[in-house]
Amino acid sequence: MDGKEFMERLKKEVSKAVVGKEDVIELLTIALLSEGHVLIEGIPGVAKTTIAKAFSRAIGLSFSRIQLTPDLLPADIIGVFYYDQKTGEWTTKKGPIFANVVLADEINRAQPKTQSALLEAMQEMQVTIEGTTFPLPRPFLVIATMNPLEHEGVYILPEAQLDRFMLKIEIGFPSKDEEMALLRRKSLGDFSDVEPIVTHEELVGLISEVKKVEASDEILEYIYSIISATRSDERLLFGASPRAGEHLLYAAKSSAFLDGRGYIIPDDVKKVALPVLTHRLVLKVEYELEGVKVRDVVEDILRETEVPV
Repeated sequence: MDGKEFMERLKKEVSKAVVGKEDVIELLTIALLSEGHVLIEGIPGVAKTTIAKAFSRAIGLSFSRIQLTPDLLPADIIGVFYYDQKTGEWTTKKGPIFANVVLADEINRAQPKTQSALLEAMQEMQVTIEGTTFPLPRPFLVIATMNPLEHEGVYILPEAQLDRFMLKIEIGFPSKDEEMALLRRKSLGDFSDVEPIVTHEELVGLISEVKKVEASDEILEYIYSIISATRSDERLLFGASPRAGEHLLYAAKSSAFLDGRGYIIPDDVKKVALPVLTHRLVLKVEYELEGVKVRDVVEDILRETEVPV
C-alpha cells in the first residue's frame, strides 16, 4: 500500500476507539515513519493514553506504558542485572522500555536522573544495563505526555531532552460536535477493538520508502532559512538547533509520503513546522510578559520566509 492509503486505513481503524483527533493520529504517524519521538501536552481526560494505545494496536506493534512518578528509578525503565538464586547465574531483566511504542505518562513527574534514562534510548535506539548494551526493537517510538496545568511535584524537562522529541502535540478540549459524538457513542457502547492494519514487515517497508522521498536543493534552502530565522529573531532567547532542521526535513518527508508524493513541497514543511519547532524555542522574558507566544514567532517566520517556486 502507498502512504495515502496507509493513512486513510489507519485513521479509520483508530476511529473505532477514538472520536476525532485525526490531526493527532497523522502527526503520530509522521513521527513513527520518521523514526522520531513525540511529546503530547494536554490536561487529564483528553484521551492521550487512549490515542497512544489505539495507535500502537492499529500498527500491530508491542506497547508498554510507564507511569512516571518522583520515586521511579532509571532501572525501573531500562531494566536490571541481577543474580538468580534458582539458576545460580546473573540474569538481565529487561524493563518496559523494550517495546515498539512506549508511553511515558506524565514524564515531568520523574526526577531528572530518571528522565535522562530515556535519552540514550531515544537517541541511540539502545540502552545500557551494567555495561552491556542492548538494542531496542525497531521501529521504536516514545510518546511522552505532560500536564501543563500542574507545577507542584513536577520537574522541568531540560532543553537537551526537549530537543530529542521530533514533535510536540498539544491536545485541547474537543469541539462540541466531537464531544457530542463521544457522549452518544459512550451511551450506546459504540466502541470496538482496534485491529492491526499492517504487518511489521510492511511497516518497516513504509519507513524505508519515506527515506527515498526527494528533497530538492530549493527545499533544503527553505528549511535552512526557517531554522536560521529563529536564531536571529530578537524575541527568542536562542534559536533552533541543527537537529531541529533534520527533524523538520524528516517530518516533511513523511508528510509528503502520506500525501502520496515522492518529493517534498513547501506545504509539507509548513505543515510540520509548528509541532517541530515550538517546544525547542524559548522566548525572552520581556516578550513573554507582553503575551507573545512561541507559536506567534514561528508563524511570523513562516510568513516572512521566501517560499521556493
